[in-house]
Amino acid sequence: LLASWVFWTPLLDSLAFEVPRPYPGGAENGQLLDFEFSGGQLTFSQQQLEVLIPDLGSVPKPSDFQVLGARYRQSPLITAWPEELISKLASDIEAAAVQAVRHFGKFHLALSGGSSPIALFQQLATGHYSFPWAHTHLWLVDERCVPLSDPDSNFQGLQAHLLQHVRVPYYNIHPMPVHLHQRLCAEEDQGAQTYASEISALVANSSFDLVLLGMGTDGHTASLFPQSPTGLDGDQLVVLTESPFRPHQRMSLSLPLINRAKKVAVLVMGRTKREITTLVSRVGHEPKKWPISGVVPLSGQLVWYMDYEAFLG
Repeated sequence: LLASWVFWTPLLDSLAFEVPRPYPGGAENGQLLDFEFSGGQLTFSQQQLEVLIPDLGSVPKPSDFQVLGARYRQSPLITAWPEELISKLASDIEAAAVQAVRHFGKFHLALSGGSSPIALFQQLATGHYSFPWAHTHLWLVDERCVPLSDPDSNFQGLQAHLLQHVRVPYYNIHPMPVHLHQRLCAEEDQGAQTYASEISALVANSSFDLVLLGMGTDGHTASLFPQSPTGLDGDQLVVLTESPFRPHQRMSLSLPLINRAKKVAVLVMGRTKREITTLVSRVGHEPKKWPISGVVPLSGQLVWYMDYEAFLG
């Protein structure tokens, strides 16, 4: 206590005559603080901790109390340490799957690639034996224009970490057709239109039951990048896009299609995402600058899943 006193006293004294930094207001910025004025009273607005206790018969560990429910961009936010966050997301996906199969007989799940979902795929493969895989259709949110066997392929990652470990019927797996006629993402091969037609034929109202997204350090999501000429609006369900990162050519679900989903989960992990999560928490609806800000399901639910490093740094 004395050591902290010695540290904080000079710091606070140095700020004694500083004007407090104003926070941007307005509905589009949401609750940037944990308290607010309401009816002339100062009230604490932070929601209660959501407690996860995996085994009621065991002595709870500190990690069992690490999932915090709050709000981010007006939508539910779940923050936790990486292991607990992945476990919570996997459980939520399974719950959505069970509900969809119970009501409609099938579950349409669109998954993003990249490094962050790998732990999720592994968790689903090894810890959720009652998942209704036999009635689940797996789609890709985006794909790199490489052969499906290439290590850079999102489908290859999905295959290695999930598909080969669970019993999904072969005809329920829907890779993006990026490699047609021995060419990669050639406009004349109409791969994007083919995938859009497949979605329209199999997914009722082209409305996925759940779409899993990530968020890049530039605010991109799926393979929809800032200033992208396609995919951010319009009628196309699936588009070809250009990435600033290699491999440059991509195929992606469009923002209007993503926003038709019944539920959208955005998984954000790692200290490198701290700056963009702070920025995106304060911007409005500006998908041209930050495509992730355009994720606003029309009649579905958006839930953010962030680990503490992404949320707090």
